[in-house]
Amino acid sequence: MRVERLDPANTAALLGCKAAWDAALDIDDPDGPKMPAGVLGAWLRIGFVGDPAETWFMPGDALESVPGWYRLELPDLENRDHAGLLIVVDPAKRRQGLGRALLAHAASQAAAAGRTIIWGEVRDGSAGDAFATATGAKPGMAAALRRLDLRTASAGTFSRLQAEAAAAATGYSLVRWVGLTPPEYQGPLAGVLNAYGDAPHDEGYEAETWDAARVRERGGVPLQLMGVRSYTIAALHDASGEMAGMTQLSVSPEAPSWGHQGLTAVVRQHRGHRLGLLLKTAMLDWLAETEPMIERIETGNAAANDHMIAVNDALGFEVALPLAHTVELDAAR
Repeated sequence: MRVERLDPANTAALLGCKAAWDAALDIDDPDGPKMPAGVLGAWLRIGFVGDPAETWFMPGDALESVPGWYRLELPDLENRDHAGLLIVVDPAKRRQGLGRALLAHAASQAAAAGRTIIWGEVRDGSAGDAFATATGAKPGMAAALRRLDLRTASAGTFSRLQAEAAAAATGYSLVRWVGLTPPEYQGPLAGVLNAYGDAPHDEGYEAETWDAARVRERGGVPLQLMGVRSYTIAALHDASGEMAGMTQLSVSPEAPSWGHQGLTAVVRQHRGHRLGLLLKTAMLDWLAETEPMIERIETGNAAANDHMIAVNDALGFEVALPLAHTVELDAAR
């Protein structure tokens, strides 16, 4: 089975990769969004946070035919012993050994890059879950995908919740921006991003360390290169001027009916003021003006992240699919 490195200029192969993934999602998540071709091409190259990555595919018999492919992410700042792996096999080509061949190729690439652990995520009960079990992957932390349908949301719910949160968040003010983080907020935003280290993680995970330079170089550049619109709202503590929390959401012009929730985080010393709920309701209010075509918003939460789950439950998010869990393999398998 021939495996080739994907050339970003190879449009036919890219469309073949998208077709295979779309076909898989038609089975695994038929009601969910699919990544537009323009976003997919950029994501394969740079991901969401700018870590180096490579994509390899199996050429099919016809133009734009790709039976299977994988993306290997090679973090270069933290977790440099890890390689993140996504394997996609066209459902029509499954049970022919393509997945195992792609895994063997990916493991070789990961080992050559000095990685000892291959990390991925599979959804419970899916073909990917069965494949991971068959390969001896070690299961890890569970997470749930939740979706909010704005078309059926009760009138006035978000305004009521925002007012309740604002009453508990006296002494804080909100600021917002579209796209790249303004220079004056790059350092403060880095401090909030570092608060993500408090969230539940798999054992052995090395939390990311952000500073102003990393925010400037990686914080929003990947999304900009994907052509998506990104929105950020941050809470500032009036007395100290500290940035206390933030939330981010992105929308692709190619698929404007879906909003994709990014990170929501609150710095430890500012928790207990309902800032998470305030930020997320303020975002919904803003999007009603700027992105009126949004119908649904999706977000993911670690199953152990009780606080953020409570916020999302209050907003009306519902679990959309069976739980997913991380899996790990030895790269030298």
